[in-house]
Amino acid sequence: MTYNFDPEKWYENHRAVLEERRRRGELDDAQLARELEELDRRLEEMVQRLDGTYQLPRS
Repeated sequence: MTYNFDPEKWYENHRAVLEERRRRGELDDAQLARELEELDRRLEEMVQRLDGTYQLPRS
């Protein structure tokens, strides 16, 4: 497990892929909206799992 994971960067990368797919015509506006909604849901779920999972050991 790594603690260097950046959920915001993950989101930006995935969103950029979806936007590029839209630009190429692989997705229409409705499909893009659904994909972005799912991406937002996944990010929220991920952040909830990551939030507070790491604690510094007592010295």
